[in-house]
Amino acid sequence: MPAFLHRLGRLAFRRRRRMLALWLALVAAAVVCMTAFGGTGKLDNTFSIPGSESQRALDRMKTDFPTFSGTSAQIVFTATDGQKVTDPADSARIRAALGAAASAPQVAKVVSPFDAHTISADGTTAVAQVRYEVPQSALEPNALDALKSAVAGANQEGMRVDVGGSAFGNAPSESHRSDIIGVGVALVILTLTFGSLLTAGIPVVTALFGVATAIFGALSLTGTVSISSTAQSLALMIGLAVGIDYALFIVSRHRFHLAHGMEPEESAALAVGTAGSAVVFAGLTVVIAMTGLTVVGIPYLTAMGLAAAGAVLIAVLVATTLLPAILGFAGTRLTPGPGSRAMRREQAVGGAGEDAVGATGDSLASATGENVLSGTGDNVAGGTGESVAGGTGEHVVSRTGEHVAGAAANAAERWFRLVTRRPLLTLVAVVASLGALAWAAHDMRLALPDNGTAPTSSSQRIAFDRVGEKLGPGFNGPLLVLADTSHSSDPATAAQRVAATIGALPDVATVGKPVANPATHTALIQVIPDSAPSDPATKTLVNSIRDDRAAIQRDTGATVQVTGSTAVSVDVAAKLNSALIPFAAVVIGLSLLLLLLVFRSLVVPLKAAAGFLLSIAATLGAVVGVFQLGHLGSLIGVDTTGPVSSFLPIILLAVLFGLAMDYEVFLVSRMRESYLHTGNPLGAVHSGARHSGRVVTAAALIMTSVFAAFLTSDSTMLKQIAFALAAGVLLDAFVIRMTFVPAVLALTRHAAWWLPKWLERRLPDLDIEGDRLGPAPTAPESVALTPSTAD
Repeated sequence: MPAFLHRLGRLAFRRRRRMLALWLALVAAAVVCMTAFGGTGKLDNTFSIPGSESQRALDRMKTDFPTFSGTSAQIVFTATDGQKVTDPADSARIRAALGAAASAPQVAKVVSPFDAHTISADGTTAVAQVRYEVPQSALEPNALDALKSAVAGANQEGMRVDVGGSAFGNAPSESHRSDIIGVGVALVILTLTFGSLLTAGIPVVTALFGVATAIFGALSLTGTVSISSTAQSLALMIGLAVGIDYALFIVSRHRFHLAHGMEPEESAALAVGTAGSAVVFAGLTVVIAMTGLTVVGIPYLTAMGLAAAGAVLIAVLVATTLLPAILGFAGTRLTPGPGSRAMRREQAVGGAGEDAVGATGDSLASATGENVLSGTGDNVAGGTGESVAGGTGEHVVSRTGEHVAGAAANAAERWFRLVTRRPLLTLVAVVASLGALAWAAHDMRLALPDNGTAPTSSSQRIAFDRVGEKLGPGFNGPLLVLADTSHSSDPATAAQRVAATIGALPDVATVGKPVANPATHTALIQVIPDSAPSDPATKTLVNSIRDDRAAIQRDTGATVQVTGSTAVSVDVAAKLNSALIPFAAVVIGLSLLLLLLVFRSLVVPLKAAAGFLLSIAATLGAVVGVFQLGHLGSLIGVDTTGPVSSFLPIILLAVLFGLAMDYEVFLVSRMRESYLHTGNPLGAVHSGARHSGRVVTAAALIMTSVFAAFLTSDSTMLKQIAFALAAGVLLDAFVIRMTFVPAVLALTRHAAWWLPKWLERRLPDLDIEGDRLGPAPTAPESVALTPSTAD
């Protein structure tokens, strides 16, 4: 792969105008296809699980009870100033408003609160039902606004009208502000990292090319494929983050080569062949993990996984083709200026700052900064045998394997020295702190978001809260029981007995009168729970009805199915829970295999898997603490607590797995390269920090800022996903990869890079770092030394 990418990078550099024209044409084609075949107006936010009980019942209701099969809205009338909705004047206003609502677009039926007896006990609140024969995703763009306008006439002195219900749930989320914020923060971090606005702008520009292609391409499919607004936002979020990060890794390697005198064309080709190989590997792990979401069998999740995978795949293609073309346009202008801080930093990281390790593992830096090796392989240092740091501040290694920090030590290396000084203590501190953070996850509740977590100022949230307060929380999520009475001797009596049996169950507030369809011998029964839709008691009630179906059939001859939005949420959570552990096992198993192939070590993959599990558990604990328990939620606009989105754990597993592999590969591959050249395990850990720590830090901060920018979204699901990914990247990059990993490698020392000979012979050599392409540039004064076998 490195050789192929090397040739590809060189070709793109030489044919840069054609490559740029090709990508401009791809973006234009995606825009044209979106305009012609799709668009944001065709996004589908419907949750469904083909084959589940709730979905089978909904499908049958489309023919047996079409007015109940679609989405629904609630019109909540509240009498103020001591009045009641049953007062003649208020009652007349309500009836007039309901008449206007019946003429709103796509409304199939309006159920008056006076007929359905949905009036609060104190007479101040009445709730009318508006039914549609289509799901929420099939509503016309202005349908809900038209409904609000139709009933606005009743919103006068002495009467307040709020419109809500499931029709308002899962509304498309706007993310354009998040894009701008994320790109702006990323540009600032890149500028600080490179010290050059031109260099900083290149990763941003290429990432935008990739994101535009991915998003417009996905939107062009909305006319034929169900894609949710959350899937679009997730693809945008991940595509932007990885697009900038992947370009950052390659540009950083390119600039390092330029600083050491390499020609731009060869530098770009070598950067794509080396860092680009790691980019391809890391990107493919994300793509594999995200496409793995398709096996869960939930269309909503499948679309999210494929959209994100497509965005990552395009980001990889951009990084390996368009990016070297852009580097060709920049030419030598990306070379740090002579004497600049950026040039000093690049040269310090390069050959002049390399550790010199002799045959015994000892090092010496002379007063001139040159590495000196005696004829016996021992270091000569003033007769003491200890390493000496010379006047130039190069790094050296003492007999104990400890580095002597000079002026060239960067912040990452100083941090690695600190955490590897007492590696066992570091490990205990990391495990204890992440374990404490993860503890809250043991009480995690999963459910689909509802209007109870909508913004407090929104009409649907006000309606949700008012209904729950005045009529009971169960009115916000009624269950629908579909009874097939075709095998009953008396269908009408059987339906009534089914209703009575369900009404006797715990947590049932009320059971509506069965609505029968004599032609199909079915009846529909509305069940109002005592508890809220996301309450565990409601899930228990759904399962209780289903568990009693055999007894109901024996007593009445009728078969029953439970459906409705609340039952769908229960089924989604159950499906995802059952898929979570197998999916996690596949993801962790894949990480073990891939890292075994890349690093040819047993300790490195096991350490990576353990760190991945720690970061996942801690992240889920943080999500529960903020969104379910309410800790510090106000800082990110969370004004009410509720369950965690059912989709979040499995999405977090898939995304964070790939991103964790990014940092693992870029950081540990440099350590392995140093170890193979020096044989010094501790020096290799410090060398990895010196070469990759700054770039990994910048990449993690960029990715975190991009994800955190989406916390401004009004969508609770997207807000939770954004928070989880931002927290997960922070924890995984800084606590696991930059603290846990070096501590484990320092503790295990030579054993960290050991692999049984029989296994080593059977494993293919992936050469992710492109060793076969030739050595990286080094400073003139560096001297190649014999690898050491000493500790």
